[in-house]
Amino acid sequence: MMTQTSSAGVRASGRPVIGIPLDAEDGGGYSKMPWYALRKNYVESVVAAGGLPLLLPHEPSLVDEYLDRIDGLLVPGGAFDIDPAMFGAKTRHDTVVLKEGRTAFEVAITRGALARDLPVLGICGGQQLLHVVLGGTLIQHIPDEIDSPLAHEQPNPRTEAGHSVRVAPGSLLHRITGALEFPVNSAHHQAAKASGPDVVISAIATDGVIEAIEHPAYRFCLGVQWHPEYHISDADTKVFTAFLQAASESRLS
Repeated sequence: MMTQTSSAGVRASGRPVIGIPLDAEDGGGYSKMPWYALRKNYVESVVAAGGLPLLLPHEPSLVDEYLDRIDGLLVPGGAFDIDPAMFGAKTRHDTVVLKEGRTAFEVAITRGALARDLPVLGICGGQQLLHVVLGGTLIQHIPDEIDSPLAHEQPNPRTEAGHSVRVAPGSLLHRITGALEFPVNSAHHQAAKASGPDVVISAIATDGVIEAIEHPAYRFCLGVQWHPEYHISDADTKVFTAFLQAASESRLS
């Protein structure tokens, strides 16, 4: 006799589903028509850590349905910036490039994930978006606001370290990595600035630039300014492992 299993039971027994918003271009390169894309190492890192990636097109009307199907949200980076108007800035730096449709979708799904207490991991631009969603502001262009800055847009490949970060003792990031300092890659010209209520700054670079944020009121809410999907150090792998563990717990709760 076959035993029927509820859809909830099947879902609970499998890999946690990780939603990842896609990047988008209006056309050119891959296709003359508008297209979506995502670097493979985001997906590969989720799979290696035990997750099932679900790539998310930018459909605002489907946000709640996406959230019904995922156990965690990974907000990736991209070659664009958050609109300064979103954090109250009166001017926009000349270097700022917008993708308004992608940003609007990522803001909506990030807010929705936090409202449901789903684990959220923001990477690079995703960390900046998470910071703004949590009530923070951004440095629009690091060389204009930081004295003697590091090369945060590193000249060497992203598969290599660009600089190191210093981790706040006792923070979630410290508990995950077990390290107070480790090397990271770096590919950004903006950075987190003033923080929203109860946001913890859990890592900084030696020039003072914020490199990681977290919020202890949520199950798992972490943003990192670097790209851990390149696995520069063991700390990067541990970030993905901890995120997927939190998503597994979310799946079963």
